[in-house]
Amino acid sequence: MLIDGYDTLLLDLDGVVYLGKHAVPGAPAALEEAQRRGIRLAYVTNNASRTPAAIAAHLRELGAPATAADVVTSAQAAARLIAERVPPGANVLVVGGSGLRLAVRDRGLRPVSTAAESPVAVVQGIAPGLSYGLLSEGALAVRQGALFVASNGDTTMPTGRGELPGNGAMVRVIAAATGVEPIYAGKPDPPLHRESMIRTEARRPLVVGDRLDTDIEGASNAGVESLLVLTGVATAVDVLTAEPRHRPTYVGEDLRALLLPYPEVRDGACGGWRARWSDGVLHLDGEGSRIDGLRAACDAAWAVAGQGRVEEDAVKPVLDRVG
Repeated sequence: MLIDGYDTLLLDLDGVVYLGKHAVPGAPAALEEAQRRGIRLAYVTNNASRTPAAIAAHLRELGAPATAADVVTSAQAAARLIAERVPPGANVLVVGGSGLRLAVRDRGLRPVSTAAESPVAVVQGIAPGLSYGLLSEGALAVRQGALFVASNGDTTMPTGRGELPGNGAMVRVIAAATGVEPIYAGKPDPPLHRESMIRTEARRPLVVGDRLDTDIEGASNAGVESLLVLTGVATAVDVLTAEPRHRPTYVGEDLRALLLPYPEVRDGACGGWRARWSDGVLHLDGEGSRIDGLRAACDAAWAVAGQGRVEEDAVKPVLDRVG
């Protein structure tokens, strides 16, 4: 099965294990079985709003196996990044929620809320009810020379209601007001992957995610293999037209793909499908599962694109069958 040969799953949460308050169908059972087979589970999230204990409690409520030690957040990665650059006990202005404040405190730093407290750094993460007043304090501190760190740059985040503004959208407030771009700690930048590897001691991890520009690019940046699941942000057309850094090693419908044999994909063929190019347009012949059709089409599209990417119009004929 697909997980054979890996020792750790580095799992994204939103759009992979759950959507808002609800589990993705099949996800908890798949993770329980993976753990039963001796695979270490690490939940790696760009969302810095909640503490690891709160995230683990939510996962357990959904039926997924989790402890606080299994959760690695961009807040923890951001806090480590700052702690490596400033004196112990330094004031850090936290523009975010309890998860970010706790991560800063756990690194021996002092979370504060105003620029008047002379913070040496500002760290920003998404949080419900993030106020104009706190954003203003962050902007003042950055203008005064404080190091500016963002937990992540996701412009959106998937929820049960649809995609909502993410931290990357909110970061633009301080960045636009100050002209200072933050250092990003979350995926796809290296700090969060580094934090995950330190905490899990993984030797052969598999990154599992739903976003090409964070999860899959982050895996590419780290030189590790990845599984894209289609339960969150990425769509069939996104993966078909992906540039090299956004191309996953594997594509699956959901986390249940971890427990299935991964079919051979070669020369645009997978299962009962074969993809072919004709007059600059991709076509898909045959029959079988939708996901095998998408795998065949991706193989053919990526082979032609090489180091570039194919245009959406070129793959439209296959979308009725796999999209």
